[in-house]
Amino acid sequence: MKLQKQLSRKVGDAEYAKWVVVIPPEKIKEIGWTEGAEIEVVVKDGKIVLKSKNS
Repeated sequence: MKLQKQLSRKVGDAEYAKWVVVIPPEKIKEIGWTEGAEIEVVVKDGKIVLKSKNS
């Protein structure tokens, strides 16, 4: 996996980016997520943890 930076918008001289991580389809299937799932992001001990909001 790679972290990708994408330009979201540019206002005047300011550029606003968003960050994207592409998760392999087999990992998404393994945890049972589907398109549109609500995901919670937690930073703990220097790690990013993604959790389903519905669990």
